[in-house]
Amino acid sequence: MESRFRVFLLTITFALSAMSVTAPALAAEKSEQKSAAAGDNPANEVIQQDPVIQPNVKRREVKQADIETENFEVGVFVGFLSIEDFGTNPVYGASIDYHVTEDLFIQGRFGLSKAGTTSFERLGGGVTLLNDSQREYLYYNVAIGYNLLPGEAFLTRDSAYNTSLYLIAGAGNTEFAGDDFFTIVWGAGYAITASDWLAVHMDFRDHLFDINVTGEDKTTHNLEATLNATFYF
Repeated sequence: MESRFRVFLLTITFALSAMSVTAPALAAEKSEQKSAAAGDNPANEVIQQDPVIQPNVKRREVKQADIETENFEVGVFVGFLSIEDFGTNPVYGASIDYHVTEDLFIQGRFGLSKAGTTSFERLGGGVTLLNDSQREYLYYNVAIGYNLLPGEAFLTRDSAYNTSLYLIAGAGNTEFAGDDFFTIVWGAGYAITASDWLAVHMDFRDHLFDINVTGEDKTTHNLEATLNATFYF
């Protein structure tokens, strides 16, 4: 009887030992199976939804006008010159620029115009202050320019043009009324580079010199507005 009881106790002890070893392994296996099942379940995945608003932005191809690498620029211009006391008259001429740097340039300019009549001549009953040859107005000067505000202008939907607002000042000579006058020139301009070889300028300048044609010594302001076409080479 005692031997049977010992066998029973040994059997129970062996069974409990086996359960303590296999239980953790079974638990780990069940956990792995659950994790795998959860990973394969589409319901647990994050659903990627398309945005409510679909942006439809198309990039525009913008072609900029590149300035040639040459430093010289030549041009011709036409416009109007207001000769003080002698009315506003057409003016035309030519220019040549040398670009020292991207912003700094030196310009030589030559222009021709012809003065009209003064109010004194129109009301004086045939009195003339100048003959035809003396009314010829010729000037040439050298000036330094500085590109103050370089930028871009979008004149069309598909193209952009380089632009610059510049200041200019210099000195030269004016032949008028049969005499030569030392002249100070200053002003401003706006340039648009239309292509890699062509630019268009709008210039506004003041030509100052001392004269006494009307019998009074004074400094005259002769205002000029021109439209220029220039070419790089």
